[in-house]
Amino acid sequence: MSNKTQARRRTSGPDRDKVAQDLKKKYDSGASIRALAEETGRSYGGVHRLLADAGVTFRSRGGAPHRTES
Repeated sequence: MSNKTQARRRTSGPDRDKVAQDLKKKYDSGASIRALAEETGRSYGGVHRLLADAGVTFRSRGGAPHRTES
């Protein structure tokens, strides 16, 4: 099965719940949504949706803080 086909596959029921909980554990341990998407062959949006359904509290976006000129 190619990555494109796998990314479009829908998981439902208990399997979906298990996938969501596994992703939640990894996200809560510091993995990024993009890394999880790449690892599982799912889209960023698909991983984000599964995490939201699993009750994840999302981290703020990364990057260096902006400095204001004085």
